[in-house]
Amino acid sequence: MIRFENVSVTYDGADEPSVRGVDFEAPEGELVLLVGPSGVGKSTVLGAVSGLVPHFTGGTLRGRVTVAGRDTRTHKPRELADVVGTVGQDPLSHFVTDTVEDELAYGMESLGLAPDVMRRRVEETLDLLGLADLRDRSISTLSGGQQQRVAIGSVLTPHPRVLVLDEPTSALDPAAAEEVLAVLQRLVHDLGTTVLMAEHRLERVIQYADQVVLLPGPGEAPRLGTPAEIMAVSPVFPPVVDLGRLAGWSPLPLTVRDARRRAAPLRQRLADAAAARPDTAPGETPDPAPSPARRRLFRRPGVDTPAPATVAEVRDLAVRRDRVQALRRIDLTVTPGETIALMGRNGAGKSTLLSALVGLVEPSGGSVRAGDAVPHRTRPRDLIRRVGLVPQEPRDLLYADTVAGECAAADQDADAEPGTCRALLSELLPGIADDSHPRDLSEGQRLTLALAVVLTARPPLLLLDEPTRGLDYGAKARLVTLLRALAAEGHAIVMATHDVELAADLAHRVVLLAEGEVIADGPAAEVVVASPSFAPQVAKILAPQHWLTVPQVREALS
Repeated sequence: MIRFENVSVTYDGADEPSVRGVDFEAPEGELVLLVGPSGVGKSTVLGAVSGLVPHFTGGTLRGRVTVAGRDTRTHKPRELADVVGTVGQDPLSHFVTDTVEDELAYGMESLGLAPDVMRRRVEETLDLLGLADLRDRSISTLSGGQQQRVAIGSVLTPHPRVLVLDEPTSALDPAAAEEVLAVLQRLVHDLGTTVLMAEHRLERVIQYADQVVLLPGPGEAPRLGTPAEIMAVSPVFPPVVDLGRLAGWSPLPLTVRDARRRAAPLRQRLADAAAARPDTAPGETPDPAPSPARRRLFRRPGVDTPAPATVAEVRDLAVRRDRVQALRRIDLTVTPGETIALMGRNGAGKSTLLSALVGLVEPSGGSVRAGDAVPHRTRPRDLIRRVGLVPQEPRDLLYADTVAGECAAADQDADAEPGTCRALLSELLPGIADDSHPRDLSEGQRLTLALAVVLTARPPLLLLDEPTRGLDYGAKARLVTLLRALAAEGHAIVMATHDVELAADLAHRVVLLAEGEVIADGPAAEVVVASPSFAPQVAKILAPQHWLTVPQVREALS
């Protein structure tokens, strides 16, 4: 159904191909997973299937890509639209109408389908993706995860033979991600749809794949194999595979169920290790201290002010947004050095709470304070030294033509030493060139640049909305190290996330939201382990012991 024949793509102005030697076939009725570190060209490979590369992006494509027998070099995207449905990393760029129902119908209207067929398919898709209650909502009022489901639904309604999906679960809560993946699996198994998908959160998708294509590095030829074969050699792998490597299991498990069947000896080893160290409870490991070099990276010479008792305080907060009661009766206190994960299903109010803390929305009731400031009444230039937000869409913060320009502007806005932002960016994700345009960066690279811009002002309170969206495991590990260093210096961090592995690895405290209300607030180990939806893979595998991450297990066994 999809055939790559020795394909390479070189973008205009680039010295080397973005991808090289891509040669594989995705047969009809299979789900093929594209994996690899950030920036290796996964989005380029996906774009070549839909014809966006090179017809829209420019550049030179050598070799041949065929979809259902059509050569994408001679068929433009509109001539492939009846065969290929595409959802990119940014759902907002996908939408052409205002409401959910209209968006689901638009693709079918473009293909000239009969009204009765359109009506039936819209209803089926609303039910499949849990969108029925949102059918009349304006797309601009939806949460990021809700928008992502609408984008996926809009390409399902025309019933394409091929689906091309770039990070389809990145903004979805765990339950919604499972629902979407179950729908895709049904399309593959029952209708013979071919799915080519790139996804960094392998813990969610690896068990659904028939084949895996690994792009090891920029310009390197890909490797093709079964999920088990590729995970044995891949530089990116989910926690269940990491735990399998640590325990020496062969073949490596791909699912929690497979791992649990082999975990009894490992649980016994951990119990014995805990008994030998009675001062440490199972799953309890201290946070690593940041290195002196990292401490110097964030601290200005001569600045040593005592930390306040709280950096943010929310009391009885209520927020209404377009007839929707987004938040109600929210109480939250944030102290220096604390890392809090806001979790909950899509539309629970996590992003709205972050927006209230940074002054983007005005409370309809209650109060919000960030340090000594009331955020929505404080000038932005003064507020950035108290609180900084990295939004779900990093492009909202980026306006310069080059990475160097963004960093220079961030240094100036924050009154920081020249080069501060650039040093932060290099520490978090090396290899981003100064002359790169932010628009040309991958989603993960743009997110990293926005984080560096916000961190330049060293705000006591750092807010992150889905900070690992688009990041591979290596970039996520660097992010965790960086945020731990900030927390150790006294910065408070509040992050809205669906990444249960990030919450387990980093958060001291988890606050669960539902329908705009706090339904749980406590230590991360207690809250996530008690929730089947938000427990990390290691916690599920090693239950009833309370281990959360592979590094904790490795530390206990050493």
